[in-house]
Amino acid sequence: MDIIVEISQERALELIEKISRFIVKRRMAAPAIMTIESLRPLSRIGSQSMYFLAPFAEIIFNSREYQEFAVILEKDEYIKLLLKRIDELDVEMYRDERAQKKVLRKRRMNKFKRSLGIKPKQEDKKQ
Repeated sequence: MDIIVEISQERALELIEKISRFIVKRRMAAPAIMTIESLRPLSRIGSQSMYFLAPFAEIIFNSREYQEFAVILEKDEYIKLLLKRIDELDVEMYRDERAQKKVLRKRRMNKFKRSLGIKPKQEDKKQ
């Protein structure tokens, strides 16, 4: 088995897209972004530890993709792209759902205000 030490930019972007979609579909965007951001200074050490753990991890994961992901973690530019793509996909996929929840929150707040005898603001009534 050869160890992958470099990948093309096209392949890196494919993997970033695949990983981002995996994370966002499971609604793990916020925890993933926080984790990646907090561990970013240690990314080089993390990628090297992935190489160390490769024989065990490859039992579960695809060997080639696992090694390519380790290469991605070595480069700060790819980490930035991964974070950006996770955020973009999260906004795209759940925009309508968030808008609906916002409307429902406003309605509940207006109902609560009316129960206390407070008149809702004019802008709150529109929604």
